Amino acid sequence: MQSISIRDLKLSFGALTVLDTLNLDIRDGEFLVLLGPSGCGKSTLLNCIAGLLDITEGQIFIKNRNVTWDEPSRRGIGMVFQSYALYPQMTVRGNLSFGLKNQRMPRAEIDARVARAAEILQIEALLDRKPGALSGGQRQRVAIGRALVRDVDVFLFDEPLSNLDAKLRSELRVELKRLHNRLGNTMVYVTHDQIEALTLADRIAVMRGGVIQQLDAPQVIYNKPANLFVAGFIGSPAMNFLNGAVVQGGRGFRFGDQLVPLAGYDGGRLLDCADAVLGLRPEHLRISTTPVAEGINAIVDLDEPMGADSLVWLRSAGAQISVRVPAETRHAPGDEVWLVPDITKASVFDARSGQRM
Repeated sequence: MQSISIRDLKLSFGALTVLDTLNLDIRDGEFLVLLGPSGCGKSTLLNCIAGLLDITEGQIFIKNRNVTWDEPSRRGIGMVFQSYALYPQMTVRGNLSFGLKNQRMPRAEIDARVARAAEILQIEALLDRKPGALSGGQRQRVAIGRALVRDVDVFLFDEPLSNLDAKLRSELRVELKRLHNRLGNTMVYVTHDQIEALTLADRIAVMRGGVIQQLDAPQVIYNKPANLFVAGFIGSPAMNFLNGAVVQGGRGFRFGDQLVPLAGYDGGRLLDCADAVLGLRPEHLRISTTPVAEGINAIVDLDEPMGADSLVWLRSAGAQISVRVPAETRHAPGDEVWLVPDITKASVFDARSGQRM
């Protein structure tokens, strides 16, 4: 069953098209992440679902009900924004209960909902404090709690962790995942942070220019990106791109004066392509200090320790390549080495269309 269905949605401001003929089905109980760079339309799409923006064309369904022209309050959603937007003069209890009081809900029901949200978010001890006496992470929990008390089926999150420091973001990511596992509600989450997307999502919709580039499970998007944009946007450090040509009837990749065998490529049979790109993630390359006939000859440029592992930067045929290696491994600048790729995890793209081959 679909929790949210978006059909042929367009949003334009005069001659500027922000969302272009967008179709998206979000499953009941799914945690879907809208991911992309600033200006790609992800927050705009979320605001369209929430009813905060009127769309130009198309329809939006929530729980099989057409809500295209419904007011936000009638869509059955709870929304958490980037800013906490808490009332500073009210206590946490007052902030959580304010919307319910405006709905003239019975006092006993309000108290029960506030107590339940406080228990789920572990903020029972904070109920009588005001926002000024809370940390950033505590304030964001209260903001989430304000959505929880509404007891809705769909929650919309617009970059709720972006104002927090790295440690708090990491902690609240785990709490959000636990919250979703516990509640089972549909959650749509906007972020530009790929780590948040990969760790939280059941599926990720990668957006660019108001268009969804790829919609799939995190591991599929990471291992089989649909195009060069998705491949370059997902992954830290980024995927290595080698410009060359697919040759020998799809059996090899010509890179400079070197030939990389493509046996085992997980993408079906390749056709020769004079303008192609071989994509290899840093963890899918192995460094050999002795010559390897089918390896890529390279020169070490920099060894960058990163704690649990190290990143080695190399140059080959004018290209910069990064390789993730164990922390105890060391390579000196100027060393000649050979890179052995795991072709089963490689990606090959048509350089002209940008699409995966």
